[in-house]
Amino acid sequence: MPEEPSGEQLSMLLPLHYFYARGEGDLPAVDFVAGGDLPEPERSLLVHTSDMTSTLRSHHGAEIALEVLRMERSGDYLMREVVLRRADTGAPAEFGAIGVRLEKFEGPLRDEIVEGRGPLGGLLEKYLIDYRSAPKGYFKLVTDARVAAALETAEGVVLYGRCNELTDPEGFAFADIVEVLPAGG
Repeated sequence: MPEEPSGEQLSMLLPLHYFYARGEGDLPAVDFVAGGDLPEPERSLLVHTSDMTSTLRSHHGAEIALEVLRMERSGDYLMREVVLRRADTGAPAEFGAIGVRLEKFEGPLRDEIVEGRGPLGGLLEKYLIDYRSAPKGYFKLVTDARVAAALETAEGVVLYGRCNELTDPEGFAFADIVEVLPAGG
């Protein structure tokens, strides 16, 4: 059985931990691992400094659509729990949670982010926004009912994911993301 996540690990898991801490159940069992210890294809899909939207689009050979499961906003901070889906089949490609600092965005891009019109990576690409992706940790997770339902799998399945941070070129962190892949990527 994995140990309870440390304070630092809970911080990396913050967007996901936030929704669980709202009284909607305990965070699933999570065990942090080295990126090199992830199996394929998960290692190739998670251990890189690219955004997940373009990585998943390339892997699946299909556009990626956003389904917002839960959303909360406080001023210029937006939290969402989401499923990224293949646009062609609707199959889940990722379950995740994201915290976005909106003050870096304005106009139509900000509106599209707030309204959930697409995955953040796809919107940043669409608006030609320069940014950096910096994974902070990799983990394996045992699915609970919530993750299993989102990824259309059984409870108790071991899946892999990462904690990622997006920054502008000057290093301002504008998004913290927890990303979990379905079995086999």
